[in-house]
Amino acid sequence: MRILIIGGTAFVGRHITEAALAAGHDVTLFNRGRRNPGLFPQATHLTGDRNTDLTALEAGRWDATIDVCAYFPRQVRELAAMLDGRGGHHIFISSTSAYRTPVARGFTEDAPLAELDDPDTEEITDQTYGGLKVLCEHRAAELYGAANTTIVRPTYVIGPHDLSYRFTWWVERIARGGNVLAPGDPADPIQVIDARDMASWIVGLAAGRVTGTFHAVSPPPPYGFGDLLEAIAAEVAPPGTELVWVTSDFLLSHGADEASLPLWPAFDGESDINAADPAAAIGTGLRPRPVGRSAAEVHDAQVTDPVAPREGVGLAPEREAELLKHWLASR
Repeated sequence: MRILIIGGTAFVGRHITEAALAAGHDVTLFNRGRRNPGLFPQATHLTGDRNTDLTALEAGRWDATIDVCAYFPRQVRELAAMLDGRGGHHIFISSTSAYRTPVARGFTEDAPLAELDDPDTEEITDQTYGGLKVLCEHRAAELYGAANTTIVRPTYVIGPHDLSYRFTWWVERIARGGNVLAPGDPADPIQVIDARDMASWIVGLAAGRVTGTFHAVSPPPPYGFGDLLEAIAAEVAPPGTELVWVTSDFLLSHGADEASLPLWPAFDGESDINAADPAAAIGTGLRPRPVGRSAAEVHDAQVTDPVAPREGVGLAPEREAELLKHWLASR
């Protein structure tokens, strides 16, 4: 089938493109051509900017369109207008941030959604991101038709080539060994999804014209931050590595945040957003690999094709040692 991917060369889009090509589909990529321009020579490349220049999409017809990178309803509307019915089945990549918090653990896709005080905002913050994704979902269903639209709501996406470096930071930190500062309570809920598993599943949804809304999350709850770190450690930690659990109150009072300890569900009011029910996605073919396997493969990828650490993500060794020293002295 002919698949149009909006994006397609960065992290999530890159893996979707790889999965679509591996499945034998005819793939067209629309993007600015700035990131990894040499990737996927077997695909058709259309250059443009979804914010300013969609003219490269004036011609052509596709069986499915996968929109990886829309953050504002305006972008959804403008893409639909340019495609003018030529895009086929539409798959929109949203986020589990679309829900209004707090939510109950094990919540399903019909849980209440976030709302914005200013629906016209185009400022992305922790407070507006989820609501903007909801507006994008609604606009996609309106313009393409609910019977022709699929909404995918991923949690934290992990895997090789992850530019956010959040999961990768934990893998590489634990691989260094020693005393590893582990934040909060080991039972704090967390979920991830390997980009490669999500990608092959999404391509299958497109090929089968499967409609609906689905959580791309793993493992099913209950699954805690302690389970995540232990799964990583089982694959990459050298002998003598110890996870030292430090309470959230202590860390917050000492200036730690979600960037310095990535993926850490630091705030109780939002932590259960990391406990979504994946049953609907599993029922349509999502098959997540174990977290430990993802960790081992991310570690291997950092040797062969490394992603540079992202500034501000993770604790510097000196800062980690300082926090651990104060924590142990306070006990």
